[in-house]
Amino acid sequence: MLVPSLLFLSALPLAAVAQAPRPVAAEVRHYGIEVAGLRVGTMTATRQAPVGPDVTYALVSDVKVNFLFYHLKIYYQVTNRFRNGQLLLSTVEAHTNQGNFSSRAEWKGDHYDIVADQYKHHYKATETQPIRYAVTNLFFGEPPAGQARAFAEYFGDYFALSWGKAGSWQALRDGREDEYQYANGQLVTIIKKNPLKNFIIRLLPE
Repeated sequence: MLVPSLLFLSALPLAAVAQAPRPVAAEVRHYGIEVAGLRVGTMTATRQAPVGPDVTYALVSDVKVNFLFYHLKIYYQVTNRFRNGQLLLSTVEAHTNQGNFSSRAEWKGDHYDIVADQYKHHYKATETQPIRYAVTNLFFGEPPAGQARAFAEYFGDYFALSWGKAGSWQALRDGREDEYQYANGQLVTIIKKNPLKNFIIRLLPE
C-alpha cells in the first residue's frame, strides 16, 4: 500500500494549485474619439484589480486632428491611486503639438499639494478635504446619487456634476461642459462640447 499512498500525497500539491483562486483581471474600457463623424483617436480606461486597500485607475488618450488650418495632437495619461476609497496620488502627463505638460495631486497626510501646469492653464493649490471621486471613476459606473463633483485631474480642481435625463450626467467647469451618457450603468458616450466641433467618445464593442 506504500506506492498508492505516495501517489496520493504527490498529487496533493497539484490539487491545491488547481483549486487556487485565479487572480482578478483588470477592468478595461476601450473608446473611439470622433470629430465631425471621423475617428481621430482612442481612449482607454483601466481599473486594476485591488491590491489590499489600494486601487489604481488609468486613463490614456491619443488624439490627432488635421482639419484645414486646425491641427491638434494630444497624448495624455492619467494615473490615480486610491487607498480605502481616498485618492492618494494623481498624475497627468500630456504630450501635445504645443509642448509637454503635467499635473500632480498628492496627499501629504492632512492635505493635498496640487500643481497643474498645462497648456494655457496653470494652477497651484492646497486641498484639505479628502478626494474620493475623480473623473476616472466615471468610466466604471454611473455616479452615485447625490455625487456633486468629480476631481478633474488634468486641471487640478473639480467638475460640478448634475444629473440630467435618465442615464445622463453633465460635468461643468469654468464654462466647459462635458456630457456622460450611461446605459445599464455602463458609460457608453461622452460628449466634450467645443466651440468649433464637439468631440464624441464612444464605447467600442469588445
